[in-house]
Amino acid sequence: MNTQTYNAGEAATEISTVAVVGLGYIGLPTAAILAGKGLHVIGVDVNPYTVEAVNEGRVPFIEPDLGVHVAGAVSQGHLTAQGSVPEADAYIVAVPTPFQDDKTADLVYVEQAARNIAARIRPGNLVILESTSPPGTTRRMADVILALRPDLSAEANGGKDAVLFAHCPERVLPGKIMIELVTNDRIIGGLTPEAATAAAGLYSTFCQGRIHLTDAATAEMAKLVENAYRDVNIAFANELSVISSNLGIDVWNLIELANHHPRVNILQPGPGVGGHCIAVDPWFIVSADPENSRLIRTAREVNDAKPGHVIAEVLTAVEGIETPVIAALGLAFKANIDDTRESPAVEIVRRLALENPQAQILVGRSFLGATLPDELAPLPNVVSTVTDEAIAAADAVVLLVDHDTFREIRPEQLAGKAVIDTRGFWRTTA
Repeated sequence: MNTQTYNAGEAATEISTVAVVGLGYIGLPTAAILAGKGLHVIGVDVNPYTVEAVNEGRVPFIEPDLGVHVAGAVSQGHLTAQGSVPEADAYIVAVPTPFQDDKTADLVYVEQAARNIAARIRPGNLVILESTSPPGTTRRMADVILALRPDLSAEANGGKDAVLFAHCPERVLPGKIMIELVTNDRIIGGLTPEAATAAAGLYSTFCQGRIHLTDAATAEMAKLVENAYRDVNIAFANELSVISSNLGIDVWNLIELANHHPRVNILQPGPGVGGHCIAVDPWFIVSADPENSRLIRTAREVNDAKPGHVIAEVLTAVEGIETPVIAALGLAFKANIDDTRESPAVEIVRRLALENPQAQILVGRSFLGATLPDELAPLPNVVSTVTDEAIAAADAVVLLVDHDTFREIRPEQLAGKAVIDTRGFWRTTA
């Protein structure tokens, strides 16, 4: 299928009820946006706390403006949540797709969602996979459903009724999801052209950006390519930071100077790469064609190795101190959010605690409050505390996330302490 641009009104959808399976960082915003357009949306999640929170009009994580949308949709009766898959006109699957130990995609949640949908699906229904996935996953989801429903087909042929299958990957930035869901362009790929057009009709109810139609495998690959592109460019910056450190060069000054070239735009280095997109998606490309994805694999390896360089720098800074106190500022994978998925900051704190069990790691609270992620909660020498208190007690201060709240830290608070600034945050203040 050649790429086409969808024109509003091409397909008159008869969709009034949508089931969104998975109420996480993408599923719940999508459900709230659709419900805000007057559709009856039923959110489905295996976590009873999430179901309870949504039905009370609350959001179980931090995302600007999402709470207003959820509360409004629930109060108007357009959005409800439950633990089981209902009958609906359309199903949107937005479940996790983590990678396994060998870096291949774990599709167990997609397959389970497909099995649950199969019991409820009816002829003419639309099934959309939003989860970021390797090429071929939408077809695999369809195969699971159709194996359980031999009366149906992905195409109207052989006397069987058709079900429409499409892939519609999200392309949003955490912290700006409610804006970018609406304004960004959307890529929609169908197993058939009819499926792509039907999915576009649904998304056009709220998407103000252009909607581009293609086949499912191309849509799956497009999302992976976008994040792999970012990953490769971040790897260049991170590799520069390691080289510059070894040569005694300020990498941020170096990048600033290089970026004065009219055709150079180097990104900023950091402690690694996190989140469930850039840190994960490139591996899906590598697993799809290991022989010809050498650059993408190397970029992933560079970024995965960066936390080790930070840890070595911290351990060197506290060398000789018998029971050092280390203030670690920030745990999220990016600034001003509470999402710690695949966060290099969490990995750095975990490994510091294990590699120097005599050290006390004080995590400066920001966005997460007193709560520590599951990876850190069992560690006896990791404690969440008030940021100012962590800094005051510390021998070394490690800035891991550039939350805006950390800009309130005064230069005199850092005086006399070893400072490891992985973000170039304090170049002018410390």
